Amino acid sequence: MSLAARIEHSWTTGGPLALALRPIGALHAGLVRLRRRLHRAGWLGSERLPVPVIVVGNRVAGGAGKTPTTLALVEVLKAAGWRPGIVSRGHGGTSSLPREVLADSRAGDVGDEPVLMRRRSRVPVCVGRQRAAAGRLLLARHPDTDVILCDDGLQHLALQRDLELLLFDERGAGNGRLLPAGPLREPIDSPSTARRQWVLYNATAPSTPLAGTCARRRLAGLVRLEDWWQGEAPVPQVPEALLGRPVLASAGLGQPQRFFDALRLELKLQVEGLALPDHDDHIELPWPPGTAQVIVTEKDAVKLLPRRLAQERPGLQVWVAPLEFVLPRDLVDELLAELDRICPRRRHAAAGSPAATR
Repeated sequence: MSLAARIEHSWTTGGPLALALRPIGALHAGLVRLRRRLHRAGWLGSERLPVPVIVVGNRVAGGAGKTPTTLALVEVLKAAGWRPGIVSRGHGGTSSLPREVLADSRAGDVGDEPVLMRRRSRVPVCVGRQRAAAGRLLLARHPDTDVILCDDGLQHLALQRDLELLLFDERGAGNGRLLPAGPLREPIDSPSTARRQWVLYNATAPSTPLAGTCARRRLAGLVRLEDWWQGEAPVPQVPEALLGRPVLASAGLGQPQRFFDALRLELKLQVEGLALPDHDDHIELPWPPGTAQVIVTEKDAVKLLPRRLAQERPGLQVWVAPLEFVLPRDLVDELLAELDRICPRRRHAAAGSPAATR
């Protein structure tokens, strides 16, 4: 077991390693509090963009559903007549300066999640370590953008935000300690700097004492990798070639088991799960030789070009399983109303548009 795996294991089992990590976790908590105080006092700068900013983030390390939440929120905003754009850190990419994600951008350059968000949302996406700089670039290139979503920006206090969506999954706050003594990036009760914050649970029930609502998630079905790259929608019916026999599924996610469980429970597949490191680059194809069928996530599909697979693994069929995410109606209504209060002139301008009156 790797050191990282041993540390994560200690969060739930305790033991000598857990005790040894507590002082480091306490030091981390102190540094987080100090950093927040420095931002509040103005010693560490923060920038406000000329359009409203909505941050989607989480306080627990690993995936909690930020990307599907961001994509679902984009659709909500577009339906209400807004013109959203997305900024992101671009984790896993090599670019450090602000950069726009284009239709032909590679995951290795700008990150896998930004490429996925660009493909799925069809709205402008820019990445950069400094989210404010990425936001300025986005607005300069797409001046009609009137609201920006910041994916995974909860701890990035250098960008001022108007609204926040704080996500938790089934893990809740874990053992309540900060990294590396526990899974938290910051204390669960850290004050928000936004005008309004909502707690959203990517789970069937709330998993912390914080009041919030639950989103609904489900797999939309399966689509062949080559068809996915062409923009075709998944088919809800499971292909006959996958029924009644074991099929390999791989996932480079923060919580890969959730993906495997969904394939078993929702699509009734006999899945053999292959958990990969989060943001795995797929430079080396991870599946055993002779594999005939494999199911992957969209996050991994952006790193798998059909031409490459045809050359390296002829005869292998890769299926993509997109995730559908439905936001609670009450949360959507409240968020849109809050945006209208922030930008009343924008609301009045949109009131007569076809998108706002559908």
